[in-house]
Amino acid sequence: MAQAVEEWYKQMPIITRTYLTAAIVTTIGCSLDIISPYDLYLNPVLVVKHYQFWRIVTNFLYFRKMDLDFLFHMFFLARYCKLLEENSFRGRTADFFYMILFGASVLTGTVLIGGMIPYISESFARIIFLSNSLTFMMVYVWSKQNPYIHMSFLGLFTFTAGYLPWVLLGFSVLVGASPWVDLLGMIAGHAYYFLEDVYPRMTGRRPLRTPAFIKSLFAEEPVVAARPAELRFAPPPVDNVQQN
Repeated sequence: MAQAVEEWYKQMPIITRTYLTAAIVTTIGCSLDIISPYDLYLNPVLVVKHYQFWRIVTNFLYFRKMDLDFLFHMFFLARYCKLLEENSFRGRTADFFYMILFGASVLTGTVLIGGMIPYISESFARIIFLSNSLTFMMVYVWSKQNPYIHMSFLGLFTFTAGYLPWVLLGFSVLVGASPWVDLLGMIAGHAYYFLEDVYPRMTGRRPLRTPAFIKSLFAEEPVVAARPAELRFAPPPVDNVQQN
């Protein structure tokens, strides 16, 4: 069993493995009181006035307490982050990293701007960790790139993958969770999908072209055959969200 888990872990692509490891280590560290969540959460005042710039990154690594919700998000992080990196971004590690960087920037900017808007500022002020929203963004991007895959939610009903974010949003509302976390992920995911997939087809321009200095950080893997622009990959079956 341990060997199988080790093999599964080693076979993960680099970005997925790094993010999953950092998230688990950070969350376990907070659960054991080795790390304090108060040193991790997003606080613009502490970032700007006290130069605690690490909060811009660490707020994406903490997934609250280790419970069923934590396992749920780790499943989605490991699954959809891996699917994107292995399929849609195969051989394009730098582009995948840039997608995550773009999503994190959109999420951070949205929370900061939302905190200054009357009537909704209080809701945004309560969002101090954006890890769940970043995970939801990956789910949204994957669903947009694989909209016709048939899925089943907990065996209760079937739907196509294009509706997966809305199904998960409805489930969050049903269990009493705040919809803002999922909605933020959908906003960031749709911004990336529009600028990377829709806008280039409309205008022939690609505004999210990965900067050269980011590409220089990664040794791109050769791809045997070029992936057509419209080709999407189907994932293998899963447990909690199963395909027909």
